[in-house]
Amino acid sequence: MTTGEDDQIVPIADAALIGIKLLKKGAPKTYPGLPHGMCTTHPEVRD
Repeated sequence: MTTGEDDQIVPIADAALIGIKLLKKGAPKTYPGLPHGMCTTHPEVRD
């Protein structure tokens, strides 16, 4: 699960860290300084 560490819409503690517990092989992948919608605003970081 990817998330930007500067997400002001859905903070990392409220979504990603809880969401990875619901996935069998869940693992967090965070990007320092990136906002909510980072895949749109920074498409170069997509895997």
